[in-house]
Amino acid sequence: MRIVIAEDDTLLREGLNLVLQGEGFEVVASVGDPAAFLAAVEEHRPDVAVVDVRMPPTHTDEGIKAAVAARRAHPGLAVLVLSAYVEQSFATDLLADGARSVGYLLKERVGRVDAFVEALHRVAGGGTAIDPEVVAQLFAQRRADDPVERLTPREKEVLSVMAEGLGNGAIAQRLFITENAVHKHIRNIFLKFGLTPDDRLDRRVAAVLHYLERA
Repeated sequence: MRIVIAEDDTLLREGLNLVLQGEGFEVVASVGDPAAFLAAVEEHRPDVAVVDVRMPPTHTDEGIKAAVAARRAHPGLAVLVLSAYVEQSFATDLLADGARSVGYLLKERVGRVDAFVEALHRVAGGGTAIDPEVVAQLFAQRRADDPVERLTPREKEVLSVMAEGLGNGAIAQRLFITENAVHKHIRNIFLKFGLTPDDRLDRRVAAVLHYLERA
């Protein structure tokens, strides 16, 4: 798997480089600003881009804007965004721009190499990978009139794990229930969110996006 890293902190950038190469990934470019990142994506056409949310010159949202621009220029590019804090609007922006092959992890997750590598493979395979801490904080911010509040406690648990990007089998293992039960809960979530079958729409991603947008 070929990877471009965009991280302005030199120490973290080099650390990511070493971790990824040690896990067998090919790091084709490692850069420190949005312009260099977009140029590297154009030149190398990587499988996955690992991008810091806050980059020069203002260290606000340059990274997320560059990630969205890269995905628009190269549809299908998988992007794993790293952030020091839970920033819900950035997660929503990234998902809304295609809602496939995207991940949003807190930087502390990088130190948990197995989880980090799993997230990379998940987004490279077309899935999503949302940090569990991001999911937990978003649930804590729900409004009383939010449609999510119509979900049962178990349906909320299923949705929170689904938001991390896990499939039915992994959800079943995490929650110690059967896959049939997971399927039933997800069907109920779709119904309560008003998500009907549509070949143009991935309802799992739509449910997660609905959840994130209303935080």
